[in-house]
Amino acid sequence: MELTTIWFLLVAVLFTGYFILEGFDFGVGMLLPVLGRDDRERRVLINTIGPVWDGNEVWLITAGGAMFAAFPEWYATLFSGFYLPLLLILLALIARGVAFEYRHKRPEPSWKRRWDAAIFFGSLVPAVLWGVAFANILRGVPLTGDHEYAGGLLDLLNPYALLGGVTTAALFLTHGAVFIALKTVGEIRERAGALAVRVGAVAAVLAVVFLAWTLGIRSSTAAVALAAGAAVALLAGLAAARVRREGWAFTGTALAIGLAVATLFAALFPAVLPSTLDPAGTLTATNAASTPYTLKIMSWVAVVFTPIVLAYQGWTYWVFRKRIGVAHIPQH
Repeated sequence: MELTTIWFLLVAVLFTGYFILEGFDFGVGMLLPVLGRDDRERRVLINTIGPVWDGNEVWLITAGGAMFAAFPEWYATLFSGFYLPLLLILLALIARGVAFEYRHKRPEPSWKRRWDAAIFFGSLVPAVLWGVAFANILRGVPLTGDHEYAGGLLDLLNPYALLGGVTTAALFLTHGAVFIALKTVGEIRERAGALAVRVGAVAAVLAVVFLAWTLGIRSSTAAVALAAGAAVALLAGLAAARVRREGWAFTGTALAIGLAVATLFAALFPAVLPSTLDPAGTLTATNAASTPYTLKIMSWVAVVFTPIVLAYQGWTYWVFRKRIGVAHIPQH
């Protein structure tokens, strides 16, 4: 297997891991005003992701770094053409991170409400815009023969991309509700489990329509198989959530999101950013890649450090695996 193909797969794996792990973070943030009926319940929800949310974002940083080093043409064209939505995602993530750190600094309800709003919008905006961005990557954008983006913001806000944004938000909501049910006890757990089933039904319909549209635009045998697997995993996860088997439900929603992201990458390959304007402008894993020597050095670095990072993150999840509830939150 060529190094360009290997690094395309590694970038796909990194984004898949990011959407699985950060997906439930986004879901918890969006559900903060829905499931958190008072300050103690909202603190419970925040504490479910408190030990892991920043580690989950490392997957995005690593994915971006891998794109920059392995496929500099892809990185440059993508970040220049998608400048505004990616900037909004970055600002939203910054606001959310600051909110997690500053919410508890003062006791006034108005102070906490403002930071709760930052957590909500800091989760909603990326959840939608990541779907919009990846839908446009697969659909293709207007690129010139020199791989320069020749479109505007409205070109990115096409019906297919907007459906992608709504679909990712719905999937993350479902994933987050299941995670809350998995990590909490008492009334919050019951409300989260019931909400996961209701929101999940909507997410399932949206996901089926979006994946069917995706395969109509660009497809492969692997993409069809992965899309079918994503649908089955989501339905299985919702069935488990309905009978309050939160562990299996979370496994199902995680697999569904992972297989859905894998579907997009499988349908896209060997292109990395198709051109709707000039076929010569299409970026592929070959013409967008770095030199073979660069890819070789990066491969050795990845072989050494990837197991270490995975082991550390797995240890973090193990340490903070227990459920929490309002009884664990002191009143003040």
